[in-house]
Amino acid sequence: MPPPTVLSRYGGWLPKSRKIHQAFFNEHLKFAEDMKRRNAAHEPAVVAFEKAIQSDPIMTLLFRKIFLQVSSENHIPDFEYLLRMMDHIVVAAPKFQIAAGEVGEPIGVPMYLLFDLLSNTDAAHDLFRMPAFNVALKNLLDSWGDYLKTGNSNNTLTDAVEGWFGTFGLASLEAGRGIFNQTYVTPDPTAINRGYTSWDNFFTREIQSTARPIDAADNKSLIHSACESTVYRIARDVKAHDQFWLKAQSYSIYDMLSIEADRTYVDQFTGGTVYQAFLSPQDYHRWRSPIDGVIEKAIVVPGTYYAVIPDAGAEADDPDLPEGDPRGALIRSQAWLTMTSARALIFIRADNPVIGLMCFIGVGMASVADGQKVKTGDEIGMFHFGGSSHALIFGPQVNVTFADNVVVDNHLLVNSIIAQVSPAAPKA
Repeated sequence: MPPPTVLSRYGGWLPKSRKIHQAFFNEHLKFAEDMKRRNAAHEPAVVAFEKAIQSDPIMTLLFRKIFLQVSSENHIPDFEYLLRMMDHIVVAAPKFQIAAGEVGEPIGVPMYLLFDLLSNTDAAHDLFRMPAFNVALKNLLDSWGDYLKTGNSNNTLTDAVEGWFGTFGLASLEAGRGIFNQTYVTPDPTAINRGYTSWDNFFTREIQSTARPIDAADNKSLIHSACESTVYRIARDVKAHDQFWLKAQSYSIYDMLSIEADRTYVDQFTGGTVYQAFLSPQDYHRWRSPIDGVIEKAIVVPGTYYAVIPDAGAEADDPDLPEGDPRGALIRSQAWLTMTSARALIFIRADNPVIGLMCFIGVGMASVADGQKVKTGDEIGMFHFGGSSHALIFGPQVNVTFADNVVVDNHLLVNSIIAQVSPAAPKA
């Protein structure tokens, strides 16, 4: 029997075990110290990032302030160490981290873990929202993404203890999702790496249709899950413009749809309903249409990557972290990310006139489909190595009744029924 696998709200993004967390930083700090001692050259992508930061006095100053403001739990001494640790990450695929006496945990997005505590500062809130910073960071992430599409990047798709098909890895991939070979399309099911030629090939793997059937596909009043994901929040009567408060988690339609969407789109969703759920690195990362309809418009909106709302740490009711733990601000900022992060917007005109126009938002590095007729369960896009969340927006003319299992922190399978719609009652 495989060992138990840690599942949590932060699973795959942030290790639950402090020993695993420490082991990750110990490994990368050791690499950084060795590189520094040998005066080794930075990776080209890291050189470009360093140049972009240091050529801008404001970004340079804000980085200095970050290291002054960051929690005492931070393991990264300074900007130079951050660069050296980036050198290690941009030419390596994510893996499972192990530590003596601990259940292995996935470090699905190691770049995020570097920025986790750094981002939870006032200076980072300013820096990480600067367009110039996000251009520089996107270039770095794109370079890492290019590496993850190479043949060398499948070297963590092994059955070793740190591999994704090792004891810990396979248990994590299958927990609540099904037996791997019976759930996903595997180019070579008999191979240890299942025939995936690169990390990206594995991360964006397709799913077997029999593993995620579309129940009641002909019932046009049903909404199906667009992503394999964990429920984060449901909000109703959403305003066109709203001030964001972390505790209230208010959504603002205008900011979610960005300046790329004209006012007519904003007006159609004002007063409507938002459903949001987030993905773990172990999840299936392709998006499926939640309804039958026609994709009316699809755009990718530039934005932030690791910016968060700085907070005082985990709240008292956090299911995984002790109160005040400064880690994991990105997960606690998921609603805000729908308004600020780089994201894809897909507007679908439903065949069901009760639904009318709806919008899918994919938060993170993504590619999208456009201008096509879609049926429930058809692929409409995908995340690459860092997608964190998705949202569905419905207009005020439709009443969305969510299924009993659609509750915060519950993990839902793609294509499963999440809601039923009916005409909204006229407002008094």
